[in-house]
Amino acid sequence: MENAKEKYIEDLKVIRSMMDRSGRFISLSGMAGVIAGCIALLCAYLAYELVYEGQEYFSYRQFSATRSELLLLLALGTSAILSSLGAGYWLTRRKAKQNGQSVWGSESKQFMASFFPALITGGLLVLILLAKGFLGLVAPLCLLFYGLALVNASKYTLKETRGLGVIEIILGLLGIYFIGYGLAFWALGFGLAHIGYGIYMHLKYDA
Repeated sequence: MENAKEKYIEDLKVIRSMMDRSGRFISLSGMAGVIAGCIALLCAYLAYELVYEGQEYFSYRQFSATRSELLLLLALGTSAILSSLGAGYWLTRRKAKQNGQSVWGSESKQFMASFFPALITGGLLVLILLAKGFLGLVAPLCLLFYGLALVNASKYTLKETRGLGVIEIILGLLGIYFIGYGLAFWALGFGLAHIGYGIYMHLKYDA
C-alpha cells in the first residue's frame, strides 16, 4: 500500500513537470550562451583597448571617445549582438527540432513578447545617453535592462534564466555605483556570467 502511494505521488510529480514544461520554451541552447559570452569578452577587450588606451589597468579610468571612436564602438556592439543572435538562433533551432518544438511556436512567441520590450527600451535609452554624452552609464544600463528582460521572460522558459537575469541586474547596479568600471562589469555580465550559465545549462539539459 505504501509503495503504491509513493508511486502515485511520483507519477503526479512527473505529470506536473510535463505540464509545466509544455507551456514553456525549453529549447534555449546552453552552447549559445557560451558562444555569446566568448564574443562579449572579445568585444569588451577591443572596446577597452579603444577607449582606455594608455591608462592603468587597475586604477580609476576616464572614459572619453571621439565621434569616430563612438561609431566604432557602436559597430563593435552591433556586430557582437548580431553574431550572438545568429549563433543562438542556429543552435536553438537545432535543439527545438530535437525537442519537437517550433522556434516560432506559441511558447517562443510568449517568451519574446516578454523579453524584447524591456530590451528595446534599454537600447533606446542607451542611444539617447550616448547622444547626450553620458557615456559612463551605457555599459551598466545595458546589463540592467538585459537583466530585467530576462527576469520578465523567465516565466516562459527554463527557471535558470531568472537567476541569470538577477545576476545581470546586480552587476548593472554595481556598474552604476562604481561608474568608472562599467566595462569591467559589462565583461563580467555578458561575458563570464553567460559562459558559466551556458556551461551549466549544457551539462544539465543538453549533455
